Amino acid sequence: MRKGLVAARWVGYVSLALFVGGLGFVALLWPRGARERRARVLLASAWVGGLVSTVAGLGLQGAYVAFGGLRDVVRAATYADVLATGPGIVLAARGLLWVLAAVVLAGLLQGGGRTARSPGWRVGALAVVLGLLRTTGMAGHNSEGSEPTWGAVADLVHLLGASLWVGGLVMLVVAVLPRREPGELAAVVPGYSRLAAASVLAAAVAGLVLAWQLVGSYDALLHTSYGHLLLLKTGVLAVVMVAAWFSRQWVRSRLDLAVLLRGDAASVRPFGYSVAAETGLVLVVLAVTSLLVTADPGR
Repeated sequence: MRKGLVAARWVGYVSLALFVGGLGFVALLWPRGARERRARVLLASAWVGGLVSTVAGLGLQGAYVAFGGLRDVVRAATYADVLATGPGIVLAARGLLWVLAAVVLAGLLQGGGRTARSPGWRVGALAVVLGLLRTTGMAGHNSEGSEPTWGAVADLVHLLGASLWVGGLVMLVVAVLPRREPGELAAVVPGYSRLAAASVLAAAVAGLVLAWQLVGSYDALLHTSYGHLLLLKTGVLAVVMVAAWFSRQWVRSRLDLAVLLRGDAASVRPFGYSVAAETGLVLVVLAVTSLLVTADPGR
């Protein structure tokens, strides 16, 4: 049952990152992408994954706590029991926010770039996004540290930074690079490079604050399962940063040539490889994050 809960949380993290980061990418960098089929499918798939993983998480959480089996996951009594608990209420709130997110997504898909630039839509989207991020953080360990308030703030910044980075990365790989349009490459890629750098920095600083609050000591970092998972996550992130460095070097030294060659496949391919590697490794990081949520903090 724990494996099922971890899998549901992994799907939830991936869906959240793709939805939040994808919306941010379209709204801030690529409004015309709201009309691009691949971008629309990616956002819709992220929404479905987020809602389904939240509903499944309710049943899995109830069955896991009650030491039940797979049959208990679909029992109405299981949902009733878990909804009477704090974590169950948080999951229910997240489910309702995913329903509200459908309104935000529908507005974007119908209105396209004009909606993406609209201040009203952006305010609504920001409110829903912050709600999704906060309810996701409330299901974790951030409130168990020595400073719960700062832990909540750090967790929100960490999730937002990671989502803008990861969701934008996947949007770049899936929807922008395959088009190989020179104008889009020249406008979107440098903008995402700057956004990703700021997002990674914010996520890293907030992650350090969270890690210290939850682990509490170097001894706990080295001699607890939570600390080991945290070190594994840090190690994979270090490899991701190497791939990100190659991507950034391409943007600095090869982007102009790719635009000059009108998005020639051979000129764009090295960047596509490094970004694809970065994306795959990030999915591993999210899997380790899912395990961290179910592990006992070092403190």
